[in-house]
Amino acid sequence: MERNELYPVFLKVNQLDVLIVGGGNVGLEKLSFLLKSSPNANVDVVSINFLDELKDLAAQHPNVNLIQKAYDISDLEQRHFVIGCTDNLNVNLQINQEAKAKHLLVNIADTPDQCDFYLGGIVTKGHVKIAISTNGKSPTTAKRLRQLFEEILPEDITELVSNLNTYRKTLKGDFQAKVDEMNKVTEGLVSKKQNK
Repeated sequence: MERNELYPVFLKVNQLDVLIVGGGNVGLEKLSFLLKSSPNANVDVVSINFLDELKDLAAQHPNVNLIQKAYDISDLEQRHFVIGCTDNLNVNLQINQEAKAKHLLVNIADTPDQCDFYLGGIVTKGHVKIAISTNGKSPTTAKRLRQLFEEILPEDITELVSNLNTYRKTLKGDFQAKVDEMNKVTEGLVSKKQNK
């Protein structure tokens, strides 16, 4: 049976340096996606031209810099990961090669075999964030699952998370005892929903 072998991580992109190469529709999509989840992300966007919508979005985020020029390898300096989304496949492949040579993680838009990571569907409600991946096979399925989770997760879930965090801090004993107690408390959340 085929399976999704991607390993999900949650990156603190406000503490990392991100490069997006491309200022068109796909660049706008990638930047929008990143900023929706992480409004304080540190992002440089390199492109010869920028859509007005991308300029407007960047103007609302002080940690986003637009650099109007053609991409070259020096743009990869001091980066943690790179998103290539120009309308020129050869430039995108060059970005991929040069980023990999520098051991940078890279995503080349609409080219799954050139990606070290995908930007999946994300649901955010307060402190709760759920990432959804279809292994690059069906963005539409990820979108529909995101919509489902956005609908069913309660708006006050942050209060629940905060209360459980406060309770967790009061627990005594070793790690396993704390895990067991938290499992007892949260098990009730599931069983109550099943009984309704």
